Amino acid sequence: MRNLNAKYFLYLLLGISGVAWFVTAAYSGVDLTNFISFIKLLPTVVTVDLLLIGIFVKWAWKWRIFREWLVPFPDLQGTWQGVILSSWVNPDTNNRVDPIPCILSIKQSFTKISCVMRTMEMTSYSFAEDFRIEADNQIRQFCYSYTSRPLPSATDRSPIHEGSIIFSIIGKPVKKLFGYYWTARKTTGEIELTYRCKDILDDMPDDLNTL
Repeated sequence: MRNLNAKYFLYLLLGISGVAWFVTAAYSGVDLTNFISFIKLLPTVVTVDLLLIGIFVKWAWKWRIFREWLVPFPDLQGTWQGVILSSWVNPDTNNRVDPIPCILSIKQSFTKISCVMRTMEMTSYSFAEDFRIEADNQIRQFCYSYTSRPLPSATDRSPIHEGSIIFSIIGKPVKKLFGYYWTARKTTGEIELTYRCKDILDDMPDDLNTL
């Protein structure tokens, strides 16, 4: 995951370090013309930098003020709900299955993101995730590969398998994810999701059964 715009981060860090250096020097009464005394403030400046970086990594990366110019990827943390439109054809009826209600729970920090998708018959877990953000090409995508594990009652028609999903990120702030997927079972499909809540749900909510 490309976490930062490196150029702007470097400029920002240098600016913060410069301000911290001069404020510390002024507060300590250090003679700014004395190079040795000025250099002795380096441990204090580094401490301030590390503290601010820690705050940024823990919380501040989500703030809208840093969006796009410094942090290129959006905050997708929470639960998304929608439907899976599968290409799978039921061999007994020769018809495609109806839209499948699903939820996608995304847990995201500054350095890591993980996804769990659930339907009434299966749960899939991501194992490789990344954003593809290319402003010049108008591309805003989130992609991941996953392992899908069906309930025992569904393994006869849906064995354990792996697949990949590419989501287009829609809206600022993001309120919709639209994607397509393909699997090792040679099935494909589309997924339409809208934002539900910030909580990470660990089970299918009852109100999705009526979608």
